[in-house]
Amino acid sequence: MSFHREVIGVWGEPVEFPVTRDHIIAYTRATNDPTGVHLAGDQAPPVYAVVPAFRTMADTTLSAAPDELMARILHGEHDFHFHRPIVPGDVLTCRAKVTGIHGKSSGVVVTTKLETRDAGDGLVNEQYFVGFFRGGQFGEALGEAAPGHLFDEGLRGRDPDRVTAQKYDDDQTFRYAEASGDPMPIHLDDDFARSVGLPGIIVHGLCTMAFVSHALPDPERLSRLAVRFSAPALPRNTITTSGWRTDGGYTFETVTDEGTTVIKDGLAHYAGAAA
Repeated sequence: MSFHREVIGVWGEPVEFPVTRDHIIAYTRATNDPTGVHLAGDQAPPVYAVVPAFRTMADTTLSAAPDELMARILHGEHDFHFHRPIVPGDVLTCRAKVTGIHGKSSGVVVTTKLETRDAGDGLVNEQYFVGFFRGGQFGEALGEAAPGHLFDEGLRGRDPDRVTAQKYDDDQTFRYAEASGDPMPIHLDDDFARSVGLPGIIVHGLCTMAFVSHALPDPERLSRLAVRFSAPALPRNTITTSGWRTDGGYTFETVTDEGTTVIKDGLAHYAGAAA
């Protein structure tokens, strides 16, 4: 069960992705995003940034893990740093590298950094994907972890400044899978999901993150959006995101109507003044 330390710091082959207005609109609708510029396809929703990089993100992260653990990966955290919005007509180039491998008591954390650039080599966004391999063993801590975004517990001394409830649609996971290019069976097949210990189909973590992006104000102005996924949401759930205003934006967390916290340590920053 040997993790591959030699991949740390090595950029993978770049992947090209052309962006179309129709695809932006499809993703916007698949995530129930009501934002006008997104519905018109003039600007991609912020979490759409993962779509062009999804395949290289997965391949690069899995390249660090032994074969027997590949099916045991969980999406632990995701952290977007936006330099400019994605727009129709962009031809994007995405690349990824593992930045660190860190052993924990219950598994192994692999951190992957993604870069997306435009045709002029301008940096469009950077992302950090944190994958957790359950049951893995690695007695070292090598390389760099993702940037921190811990919740400030002192904020609980006051009421949140913004509370937004959102309901998933019955077909949410199917629509999101098609628009995002993530067809993992735990999101589409009840029997398969139960076979791996889940209560049934679960909502894609990045779909929940997309919901949260427009539960907060002005998603088109986000400069950073970071979360820790703490539990899966189910298609029957209503989620409620509570946000506390801070310098530059919001700190937030998201809980289901069944009392399950699905997102912890949420952080949203905005370009220019706070929303």
